[in-house]
Amino acid sequence: MHAAVVVFPGSNCDRDLAVAFEAAGARVSKVWHKDTEIPAGVDIIGIPGGFSFGDYLRCGAIAANSPICRSVAAHAARGGYVIGICNGFQVLTETGLLPGALLRNAGLKYICKTVGLKVETSASVFTEGYNAGDVIDIPIAHHDGNYFADDDIIARLQGEDRVAFTYTDTPNGAKADIAGILSENRRVLGMMPHPERAADAVHGGTDGQALFRALAGALTAA
Repeated sequence: MHAAVVVFPGSNCDRDLAVAFEAAGARVSKVWHKDTEIPAGVDIIGIPGGFSFGDYLRCGAIAANSPICRSVAAHAARGGYVIGICNGFQVLTETGLLPGALLRNAGLKYICKTVGLKVETSASVFTEGYNAGDVIDIPIAHHDGNYFADDDIIARLQGEDRVAFTYTDTPNGAKADIAGILSENRRVLGMMPHPERAADAVHGGTDGQALFRALAGALTAA
C-alpha cells in the first residue's frame, strides 16, 4: 500500500499519521499543500489533524482551496481512497467530498481526551477490522468537532449505512452522535477522533490499529 499524507501550514498530526500507516506496512509519501499532483501509484490519501492555516475563516476552509486539494478531489472522483482525521475531516467537508459541517463544540471549549466510539458499520475498508457494535477507545483533540447536517442528510447517512462511528457519550454536541462518516462510494472517510494516536501501546491504547491494518490488507490485496 502506498499512502500519501498531505501537509498544510499548521498541520501537527502528519507525522503521527505517517507512522501509523508505516506500522501497518505502508510506504508513505509526504505531499506539500502547494504541490499540484499526488505521487503516482498512491492508493490512499491521508489528510491529518492540526490547525491548517491557523483555522482562519473556518476550520479547513483555506486548506480546501489549496492546489493539492484539487488533486485530492480528482483522486476521490477516480474511486481512490481518502481518510481525513480531525482537521482533515473539516477539510473534506469544505471540499464537498463529504456532506455536512463541523461547528464549534457545544460547550465552546477545546476538548482533549479519550472517548468511547461505537463502530456503526464494518462494511468499508476502513472499518472492516471491527465488528459493527464494537466500542473502542480513541482520543479526540478539537475545538470544532460538532458535526452538523440537516435532517435529510442525517437520515440519508443513516439509511445508507454511511455513519462509520458514533460517540457513546457525545462530547461536542454532534448531531446524531456522529463521529465519522463515509462517502457514497464508501471510499472516503472523515472522522474527528484520532485513530493514529491509538495505534501504539506505548501511547496508552491500540484500538486504532485495526483501522490501519484493515486498510493495508484491503489495499495491498487490491
